[in-house]
Amino acid sequence: MNDTIMLWPRPVDGDFQPFLEMSVLDHPRNRNAGLVLVLPGGGYRNRASYEGVPVAQKFNELGWHAATLEYRVAPSVFPAPQQDAIRAIRLIRSHAAEWGVRKDNIAVLGFSAGGHLAACTGTIGGEIDADAGDDADRESGRPDAMILCYPVIYLTRGHVGSGRNLLGKESPTYDELAPLDLDKRVTSDTPPAFLWHTAADQTVDVHNSLDFAEALWKQGVTAELHVYPHGRHGQGLGNRNDEFPELMSWPQLASNFLKTVGFAPAQ
Repeated sequence: MNDTIMLWPRPVDGDFQPFLEMSVLDHPRNRNAGLVLVLPGGGYRNRASYEGVPVAQKFNELGWHAATLEYRVAPSVFPAPQQDAIRAIRLIRSHAAEWGVRKDNIAVLGFSAGGHLAACTGTIGGEIDADAGDDADRESGRPDAMILCYPVIYLTRGHVGSGRNLLGKESPTYDELAPLDLDKRVTSDTPPAFLWHTAADQTVDVHNSLDFAEALWKQGVTAELHVYPHGRHGQGLGNRNDEFPELMSWPQLASNFLKTVGFAPAQ
């Protein structure tokens, strides 16, 4: 199934209306498999296409249902993107039986600011009102696992543009940004996470991933972290150039991680 599904039952703020691009495996033997929800990056200003549908297709090849969320970005502000991500998880769960998705096997996968958004669903999602007035409201918006790709984790000392765009302010204050420092929002109930980053990332420092992984481990949450020595920010699937082919290993590693935390791939 490769359908476009509008996220909300009625229009939300602005001209852009968020939607899901579904990449559900439709062979009968693929029923009751896990799904990976892809959240492209773009600094909460845009959504990078190479971090969207091609990633969903890659995870199809690895045996997972997938979907790509085209969520609201600037000029929409917090909590609009977070509402979209939580609503997407709920909507997928509400259609799980129809689509052959295991309700307890939904992972979010985010790049850069999309990684921040993915991590929000697993940390502060319970604080976000994402009700739409339909049956999906009864479903949980918490993911069962997170795959965080060179993620923005903290805003007080991290990627300045993401904080500006998310809050819609040129110079947001520390007190405004601090609640969105997600390494400080980890609890023992935070979902397991797979993280990867490059040590050479000059846009989103590798310590974003290091600090989040450490916070997870301190809370006893299962986490796997891979730091590649080379490669600039925004590598996507790792195939954007031939300079560092080792980066292309991360999807398989992430797929393996999902299996270790109880996700069921397609048969």
